[in-house]
Amino acid sequence: MATRLEHANICVRDIDAMVHFLETAFPEFHVRGEGASNDGTRWVHVGSDETYIALGQSRVEPQKSWTPYQGIPGVNHLAYEIDDVEALRKRMTAAGYRDSTVPNAHPFRKRVYFLDPEGNDWEFVQYLSDDPAKRNDYDLPDHGLAALSGTACNKGSS
Repeated sequence: MATRLEHANICVRDIDAMVHFLETAFPEFHVRGEGASNDGTRWVHVGSDETYIALGQSRVEPQKSWTPYQGIPGVNHLAYEIDDVEALRKRMTAAGYRDSTVPNAHPFRKRVYFLDPEGNDWEFVQYLSDDPAKRNDYDLPDHGLAALSGTACNKGSS
């Protein structure tokens, strides 16, 4: 059996704003279900028949806001493979989402990043080859990233 991410569960302040972000990024996504948790807070599952994002209503504001790529524990970004990064960039920009893309020019993949309404970073990848060796070649330069560190706690490392 192939391993795949079935869903991710994210606690958010504004569920409706996150649903809009996800449906803009992924036009095939829709609200699959929604309801109330045992504690009375709202939840929504938005996705396709194969995968989804579970959104839960936050109950408290954190004492310190999360800032990705600072070297502290936490999720820096989620990445999704898509067919057309330029079409996604146009949709997201037209909807007013902030492009947070770092310079990149790998010969076999294109990447764009956008911040959601909660301040989370999302990466969208379009592969330009079906050859796994080319898609996953880390020795090829990703032009424009020379100024960024290649550690897993920095955005340039995917």
